[in-house]
Amino acid sequence: MRFDVLTLFPELFAPFMASGVTRRAYESKQVEVVLWNPRDFAQGNYKRVDDRPFGGGPGMVMMAEPLSACLDAALAARGSPAPVVLFSPIGEALRHEAVERWSASEGAVLVCGRYEGIDQRFIDTRVTHQISLGDFILSGGEIAAMALLDAVARLQPGVLGDEASHVQDSFNPALDGLLDCPHYTRPEQWNGQGVPAPLLSGHHVQIERWRRDQRLAITAARRPDLIAAARAAGRLNQADETALKKKL
Repeated sequence: MRFDVLTLFPELFAPFMASGVTRRAYESKQVEVVLWNPRDFAQGNYKRVDDRPFGGGPGMVMMAEPLSACLDAALAARGSPAPVVLFSPIGEALRHEAVERWSASEGAVLVCGRYEGIDQRFIDTRVTHQISLGDFILSGGEIAAMALLDAVARLQPGVLGDEASHVQDSFNPALDGLLDCPHYTRPEQWNGQGVPAPLLSGHHVQIERWRRDQRLAITAARRPDLIAAARAAGRLNQADETALKKKL
């Protein structure tokens, strides 16, 4: 798959793509990332990409023309139409289901906004999808773009050392959409705290029941909406319901 990223700060992506386990996806071109700078498509000696907002107010607004020309070049280089994604507070919250869809797609063009925002005319005519990471504001869309790229890259075959790793992630359908359980490693005793006995038992069924009960308890306490969704989908059995009642 290929992601074309429109950004005024392409230099931010080099260390990101060269670090951590997901670098395998970028090195192998399983996830190809092509960077485009709208400033390269701006007019005049100063290559302006922003201007003051009509109606007054603080900040600057990214101009439609350089962005549109940059997008045209990216789409031409791809050789076929592609979704155009803008990271925006009004976008759909990025969730695991959406990440799975993007990870099985042919990619997209990711538009990273800056300043006070982007000329609405560009959004209305060129953007096909809007995505939000949550109810907060970043200084630009680059971090959001990296979040999507990282989430997609780690789902590609062979990227993680253990193919089963992402199956045990929070929100994964394999865990019925629940939050993950706590994890422990050596030493067995640390600062007077031990490892829960079931994890030391060597009894597979007992270990899995403990992990399931922990996932249920944590999800019920932190994200009861996920419990409700799992229940509505018929993913909770009688043992699960009994464990939840014990935690009430």
